[in-house]
Amino acid sequence: QVQLVESGGGLVQPGGSLRLSCAASGSIFSINVMGWYRQSPGKERELVATITSRGRTNYADSVKGRFTISRDNAKNTVYLQMNSLKPEDTAVYYCNADVLSVTYSDYWGQGTQVTVSS
Repeated sequence: QVQLVESGGGLVQPGGSLRLSCAASGSIFSINVMGWYRQSPGKERELVATITSRGRTNYADSVKGRFTISRDNAKNTVYLQMNSLKPEDTAVYYCNADVLSVTYSDYWGQGTQVTVSS
């Protein structure tokens, strides 16, 4: 079995920064794409950013220039550096990973709350 454990969420003022981390553990041979998604109350879960094992990144237009996704393949960990945070960034942030164990399977973390408010 594979587990994704997120950390780093919290309360921050507008314009502030937070760094999320997500570590994958368990029966892992390799990880293809890792990413971050978010969901606000009453809204569908949406893509924030993804990164391939070779470092190719993709961002939602709403976070381009403010958020940076990175990963440490040796540690099976993905990070999301969030700068210039806005109230509309408030959401539960979920980590996602496409993991090769016996076969490729999609895994999700439990979510971490990010609240941007003064």
